[in-house]
Amino acid sequence: MQTTILKGIITLVRWTLTGKTIIFLTAATMIACATTTDRNEDSHFRHHVIFDTDADNEIDDQHALAYLLFSGDVFAVEGVTVNATSSPVDASTYSHVSDHYAEAKRVMQLCGVFNDIPLFTGAQGSFEEIKDHLDTPGFDGHEAVDFIIEQALRDRGQELILLPVGKLTNIALALKKEPSIANNVRIVWLGSNYPRPGEHNQNWDIPSMNYILDLDVPFEMVTVRGGQPSGTAAVRVTQAQILHRMPGKGPEISEPVTGRHGGQFTNWGDYSANLFEMYGMGGSPPGRPLFDQAAVAIVKNPDWAESYEHPAPIFRDGEWVERPDNPRKITIWEWFDIYGIINDFFVTMDNYVIAERP
Repeated sequence: MQTTILKGIITLVRWTLTGKTIIFLTAATMIACATTTDRNEDSHFRHHVIFDTDADNEIDDQHALAYLLFSGDVFAVEGVTVNATSSPVDASTYSHVSDHYAEAKRVMQLCGVFNDIPLFTGAQGSFEEIKDHLDTPGFDGHEAVDFIIEQALRDRGQELILLPVGKLTNIALALKKEPSIANNVRIVWLGSNYPRPGEHNQNWDIPSMNYILDLDVPFEMVTVRGGQPSGTAAVRVTQAQILHRMPGKGPEISEPVTGRHGGQFTNWGDYSANLFEMYGMGGSPPGRPLFDQAAVAIVKNPDWAESYEHPAPIFRDGEWVERPDNPRKITIWEWFDIYGIINDFFVTMDNYVIAERP
């Protein structure tokens, strides 16, 4: 429709040059009305999301969650689920899933949504450890897994976006327990250094990733690629930017929240600054990548990265194995618009719209 109107405009502009200006004004009004109508129709659309996180791992999960919760003009957040990966102090050891729950709760409280959007405990262990016990009441991760299934089976008139930014255990277990949900979900995963090996989220539960790669379910990998300009590792913010821009951002809450490193906080922005003060920085100037935020951002605006479809590979014996004849395709995201994503983060913090559960 818009293409047809545009062609008409070109013709009418030519007529305008012969003096028929009123026709041009009528056409301009037509396209303005059409554009306004399109915007009005789209203004009520929200992506329905479940955010799955190892929130206590670094400091990017917290910022991705706050970015999601403050983008209520774009997202309807059905819930948040957590799983366990490494300790924020020792990357070689598990932290307890309760630590990840506590950190996600802090962020949700500081963003003013904890009483309105549910938070569920997910898997402490791995896919291989849990997958044969899904019929056992109270299996490891059952709260998150059952919630994902329940929400994926709801008739909401659109896909449910599962947005895991940690290991894929909760998502794989939900698909294993109830395969039919594959028809109703879109998985956007922050993980992997594809086509290179390694990466934190992948390494903490490779079998869960391989299980999903062999399923017929929409699956997108938002690549990390540490040390390369093409992955989310390049979506970096400096400590100075956070300390300058974030203090005081977000709604003021009446009851202070105790932070991960101690201290009392009544808004998200002050806690953001504290996380950046307490966590180790790298590079020059000192800063940290906001990997997970990029996964939220490309759902919000797909133009902030490049993507392509690829036959689903598999990860075996420490390396990616290509399967060029595999009819099952996945989407791979790379080359992120660093300025667009980081700028939108700060603009969102300044002009937040608190997400609601539909």
